[in-house]
Amino acid sequence: MKTKKRSGWRKLGRILLFILGGFLLLIVGLCIYLVAVSNMELPKVADQSALNLQRKNIDSTCYTIGNNWFRKSNSGLYEMYVEGTPFERGVINGKLSGELIRSQEDIFVAQFSKMVPSTTYLHFLKYFIGWFNRDLPDHVQDEFKQEIYGESFSASPNYDYIGTNYARLMNYHAAHDIGHALQGMMLVGCTSFGTWNTDSADSSLIIGRNFDFYMGDDFARDKMVVFYNPSAGHKFMFVTWGGFTGVVSGMNEEGLTVTINAAKTSVPTGAATPVSLVAREILQYAKNIDEATKIAKSRKMFVSESFLVGSANDNKAVVIEKTPEGMDIYDPKENFITCTNHFQGPELGKLSSNLQQVNESASSYRYERLRELLKEKSPNTPQKTVEILRDRGGLHNEDIGLGNEKAINQLIAHHAIVFEPKKRMVWVSTSPWQLGQFVAYDLKKVFEMKGLETDHEIYDSAQTIAADTFLLTKAYQDFNTYRQLRDQMKDGKEVDPDALIAANPQYYHSYVLAGDYTFKKKNYSAAKKYYETALTKVIATKGEENHIRKQLELCNTKSGK
Repeated sequence: MKTKKRSGWRKLGRILLFILGGFLLLIVGLCIYLVAVSNMELPKVADQSALNLQRKNIDSTCYTIGNNWFRKSNSGLYEMYVEGTPFERGVINGKLSGELIRSQEDIFVAQFSKMVPSTTYLHFLKYFIGWFNRDLPDHVQDEFKQEIYGESFSASPNYDYIGTNYARLMNYHAAHDIGHALQGMMLVGCTSFGTWNTDSADSSLIIGRNFDFYMGDDFARDKMVVFYNPSAGHKFMFVTWGGFTGVVSGMNEEGLTVTINAAKTSVPTGAATPVSLVAREILQYAKNIDEATKIAKSRKMFVSESFLVGSANDNKAVVIEKTPEGMDIYDPKENFITCTNHFQGPELGKLSSNLQQVNESASSYRYERLRELLKEKSPNTPQKTVEILRDRGGLHNEDIGLGNEKAINQLIAHHAIVFEPKKRMVWVSTSPWQLGQFVAYDLKKVFEMKGLETDHEIYDSAQTIAADTFLLTKAYQDFNTYRQLRDQMKDGKEVDPDALIAANPQYYHSYVLAGDYTFKKKNYSAAKKYYETALTKVIATKGEENHIRKQLELCNTKSGK
């Protein structure tokens, strides 16, 4: 009997070892598979002689390679001109702006590590993103792959544990899409609009936009205004950061503009063409709205996005709305157009996800405020466009606190930009956010240059729009105090919640932060008062209102009331 029992246990042990061994083999196999698919195949480039090019240092922030140049303007913006074939452009871009490419990745990785402090989880995300984007190159034009490959030779050697230089830069071009999809992303709450004919003072098209993509102050510090003269397609300019050749805001030599605004999206099931590279293709290869629409229609995307496309040739603008499943064109049939973070087209506007976005996000409120200001300031001019982009108020000029997502100016913008396409003029904001001066560039003059003239600035100082006088006020100083106290509070430091509120008293989130802070300290009566006051302010989203009400219930429960 004992022999049979021992035999049974041995048999069970062998079964368990077999199962465990199979499980371990499965894990090892999965790891091998993930590592394999997360390594992207390099694009084939027959002529790599551009790698032998050397930059000439004019001074510590000014370099040239043949006709190509890079400089830091006295405005604080970095400016760069690049020409040539795809791989050549990438190599030259990298050699000229290598310091910014490497520092930007340092900032990006540090910010991401702060958001995801677990090393184990970071490694998991590395392979997950590699697996998720395993087919990414299949959805990217060969031209852009070669350009990114050329640029990758100047990337940092410090992040091989994340992936190869090429794989990292490719994945960074899809970072907007992945973050937007997986987090419901309100790191992006952009606003854009256009006016023409009777709604513009001189009847020509004017486009304005805030790019409210916030990844920390350091991320927005080194903005680049880049002028591209590609071997195929149109010459164009765009505003970007080191290592990123996709487009979020730009205009080409034909006077066609593209800006992107995020919309409500579902979690994607696989890679497709990154939004910024769709915008880049439109900018490089379209001269009017019809051509832009054809390009957008030909590309599969894995998030939902709005492309506000302005055209000097058409003297109007439309919004191309795109989801992973469909596409719509919003044409207002008026002399102005507005775009925030929800769809307006005849088909996509009816989607349940879009209706939820309208009802629960800050998008519709900001949309109404934008229309209110356009009516108030009509007919529009570039100066008035800047004034609208800088507006910090709520509907009917209500004080809704500084930094509110319902405001057009949320005081988080990476950049703001104004286009006057018929004149090929563009104005780019300088720090902080859109409060600094708007530097004016004449595309015709820039592209007529033969190499860099180092004795004068590239921009047109006579047309530069002055900095916002808000920078000189006590309210601005108080807002900076609020931001410092907010960050200290988030870092777990001791902060006086009443000092935080005093620095931004009309902002609902000041009271939410104070409530959350005192709730964690189990001071439920104080937390309750903060939450109750927050409910009397203009709250940005339904989700935040639900959080406040939930916390109020917990305060009542824990205080025995």
